[in-house]
Amino acid sequence: MGETIGSVAGAHARLKSAQKSAKGVSLYARYVNRPTGRYLAAGAYGLGLTPNQVTAVSAVFSFAAVAGTAVGTPSSWLGLAVWLGLAVGFAFDSADGQLARLTGSGGPAGEWLDHVVDCAKITALHAAVLITFYRHPEYFGFSGDAWLLVPLGFQFAAVVTFFGGLLTEKLKPGAAPGTAAPAPSTLRAVALLPVDHGVFCLVFLLLGAGEAFRWAYTALGAAAGLFLLAFLTKWFRELTAVPR
Repeated sequence: MGETIGSVAGAHARLKSAQKSAKGVSLYARYVNRPTGRYLAAGAYGLGLTPNQVTAVSAVFSFAAVAGTAVGTPSSWLGLAVWLGLAVGFAFDSADGQLARLTGSGGPAGEWLDHVVDCAKITALHAAVLITFYRHPEYFGFSGDAWLLVPLGFQFAAVVTFFGGLLTEKLKPGAAPGTAAPAPSTLRAVALLPVDHGVFCLVFLLLGAGEAFRWAYTALGAAAGLFLLAFLTKWFRELTAVPR
């Protein structure tokens, strides 16, 4: 038992000195999700789990929350359970990459699996909101079908942002070896909060509040649409500047 605890503590210490750059991530990712994922990665290391197994754990928590959103009856307790499942799943999503760096066991297959699960989670979660809106329109304070377009628009913005960001990173040339990572911007980290997945998960705490959930979800969807336009403009300019 003592050896296991020592192994976990040592793994956590090594992980603290082997973190990815904080450039381009929100405050939630920097101060909540990554540190939580670091503890989970150290624990997974102590248990002998592989990064792919940690990805599977992340998927179980995330898709359990998605299923609860789609088939459950909206309530405060369901909202708490959904938020918890999504938040824990998101933390394990950070842990799998950290575990891969710790053990040197990362590879194309693991990265592929991680991204496929992420894309499926994003797509399914907004589909689940669409389903619960369709099943309980009176509870969320609307009539007619127009409000069903909100989750569809949010899903569009989220998926295109996810895909566009990944593709941009693949097409941009990497930094020269030995180049120091740029210092993260606190202002940018604050500005990115509205489109951080961890912040988005918090909106489900309002699932039992009916109309308040609808408006909060819609506000984040509008922010996602605006950020998508800004991201697409930025990425296109960056790739235009890349030499042929």
